[in-house]
Amino acid sequence: MSNHVFSRRGLLKAAGLTGGAVALAACAGPGGEAAPRGSGAAGFDGPVEGELSFAHWRAEDKEVFDQVIASFTRKHPKVTVRQDISASADYQSTALTKIRGGGVGDAFTAFRGAQFANIASAGVWSDLTGQSLVDAYEPALITAGAGGGKQLGLPYQLVFNMPVTNPDLLATHGYANLPQDWDGFLGVLDGLRSKGVTPIAWPGGDSGNGGQLINSMVMNNAPADDAFARVEAGTLKVTDDWFLTTLRQYEQLKPYFQDGATGSANEAAMQLFATGKAAFLATGSYAAGPVRKLGARFPLGLYAPITVAAGQARYEGIFNATFILGVNANSSKRGAALAWLQHLSDPAVAGVYANGTSQHVTVKGVEYTNADLKAFAPWLTRKTLLAPRFQFNNLDIRTAVEEAAVKVVGGTKPEEAAEAAQRVVDQKR
Repeated sequence: MSNHVFSRRGLLKAAGLTGGAVALAACAGPGGEAAPRGSGAAGFDGPVEGELSFAHWRAEDKEVFDQVIASFTRKHPKVTVRQDISASADYQSTALTKIRGGGVGDAFTAFRGAQFANIASAGVWSDLTGQSLVDAYEPALITAGAGGGKQLGLPYQLVFNMPVTNPDLLATHGYANLPQDWDGFLGVLDGLRSKGVTPIAWPGGDSGNGGQLINSMVMNNAPADDAFARVEAGTLKVTDDWFLTTLRQYEQLKPYFQDGATGSANEAAMQLFATGKAAFLATGSYAAGPVRKLGARFPLGLYAPITVAAGQARYEGIFNATFILGVNANSSKRGAALAWLQHLSDPAVAGVYANGTSQHVTVKGVEYTNADLKAFAPWLTRKTLLAPRFQFNNLDIRTAVEEAAVKVVGGTKPEEAAEAAQRVVDQKR
């Protein structure tokens, strides 16, 4: 994994911001060394007809995708598109099994990291290298879809995997400006709790969403930007001081989560936040659309806990390029699947998706009109780290590391939780 500086001028222009290039951490995506079956242009020249399966995990985006599908089928009346949707946790664990035969997921999506790598190793990605639709994307934001020197997939969403805030609630209690140090953050949480507010809604019982908090918790504690990759490689351990410090900070957060947080589902945490009873929702910007559907009427903001002393932070927040679009190499409808991806890559269509789902996208030239996207837009220029939890290519290892934090909030001593996680790391890597 390598970090490099890139320009997001197009995104900034689209977001209505000014300014030039900004330095952000990015990394080349993982991928298997074996060439995928069906790589190359062959197979994409098939007819745009038949029933196309589009596999993804964003049930909350179904209605917006229905609109996008309607505009696609108006252009291509001989094709229909069926959305095959699974819950995110299920999709993470079962998607490859479902799509590798080609019967489901003619076009599909993948999470950055372990799932992308596993699908690459199975040879299910078609090679999109040289296809014209690739030029529609910001080059620096699609590296997570590259592997083995090929562009296998196209990360579609640009999200911020850090807590969402209720700025009105915070301002009401005197916290319009949030601190940039750990002690200050704990002071805010303590003040909120003393006034009857639940400081943090956290879905600790939902690994896919509850695990996002670890991104912010390690971004300034870890000795290297690719610390989790090094844990998986065996050159760092979760029993090292930097991760023990992180677990001890989770222990400090325990009083500020809602009751029963370690068993809480994502929907319950979002409901608590949407009703204005919690100041922070510890998941990510992708929750904006769902909390609006749950009735949230207040403005939304973003904030990543700074776990170090004032002036010592290397990063202000977290971003991720994910929802990686691909064409199934084993599909008999690859021509239609490529046409679907081309449609999604049109800036006007990507704008419908972005503004309808409250998520920035990696497509160039998109005009953002959604109020929440405008509120989050300043984070496009801040110093953010590519979400480290997706550095893990082994889901058993990632689960063990994230579960250590859940156990600590549940009462396990940090040292004990770290040792248990390290045993899994040593067994699985």
